[in-house]
Amino acid sequence: MKVDVAIAGGGPAGLAAAIHAARAGLSVALFEREELPRDKACGEGIMPPGLQALERLGARRHLEASDWAPILGIRYLQEDGSALEGRLPGAGGIGVRRTALARVLLDQAKEAGVSVHARTAVRAHGRSKTGMRVETDAGTWEAAVLVAADGLASPLRAAEGLDLPASGPRRYGLRQHVRMTPWTDCVEVYLSDGLEAYVTPAGPERVGVAFLWEDGRVPPQISWPALVQRVPALAARLRDAAADSTPRGAGPLRRRVRERIRPRFALLGDAAGYVDAITGEGLSLALVCAEALGACLPDAVARGGDPAAFRPYLAVCRREYRRYALVAGSVLSLARHPRLRRAVLATLALSPEAFSWLLAHTIA
Repeated sequence: MKVDVAIAGGGPAGLAAAIHAARAGLSVALFEREELPRDKACGEGIMPPGLQALERLGARRHLEASDWAPILGIRYLQEDGSALEGRLPGAGGIGVRRTALARVLLDQAKEAGVSVHARTAVRAHGRSKTGMRVETDAGTWEAAVLVAADGLASPLRAAEGLDLPASGPRRYGLRQHVRMTPWTDCVEVYLSDGLEAYVTPAGPERVGVAFLWEDGRVPPQISWPALVQRVPALAARLRDAAADSTPRGAGPLRRRVRERIRPRFALLGDAAGYVDAITGEGLSLALVCAEALGACLPDAVARGGDPAAFRPYLAVCRREYRRYALVAGSVLSLARHPRLRRAVLATLALSPEAFSWLLAHTIA
């Protein structure tokens, strides 16, 4: 079974890349080891660049009104009740239920002609004289290019020898939705010593809540209700709210890669490197980079997977990941030093317009 492009991973990054490649006239097979659409721990915010990429893909208009909500700003809240809020540029972003986004992208992929294989893992891969041999639960395939969009713990990245050790404390996340009307059009980030809560409107009657923490800062067997109680201001908001999903965790979050391209091989999405979820940029980063990769794939296929064909994709990756790493690293540094964080946020709160400008030139 031969295709131009094989993609491992059916999350938003893999599906978006598959759509772009198929619409460019390539034959594409996508393999996802779990059921589709797949749910996973995710902040579910799409910042303006990602939303623009989603609109160029033609997918946003297919989202149902019950599955998304506008995001017009970012608000940081501290233990003492002080807050810092900035507005996103233009029309802002959206919070969207991840399964709804994946369902729309899955439909678009099938409509574009992608051969989709759910509950089908990629077990091994290797290069032949004519392509990349891909061993899956659905048999052996040959592709000109293999794209690994298989998540934080990417087995394909490890098999290619592209993992690098991640320094610093290990970070973890846990997410659940509640059924209630969002009380704000902002993403709210509750900051406390050793724990952050990331709150995203994800529909007219749905709010997503994700907790982020460092290894050793909370008990290893802690539950989502117990985490809620560690943030009193948030616990008061959620007191009577019913659960709208089951808790899902992720981590360690920090992932470093040696490189993102090898002959006939490309890393995409979380598999291509990850800093932290505290800035909520994962989906936007995935959609923007998937668009860049999709634009390169016809040339990469024509040139037998030559790494030079991926240079435009790498240029976008380096630019986007450099900005993302700078912002995420800065926010993490502040989160880890409460005294410095309080001073910086108090200073920024004196000029909300300056903070909005900062958001427009960093996260947005």
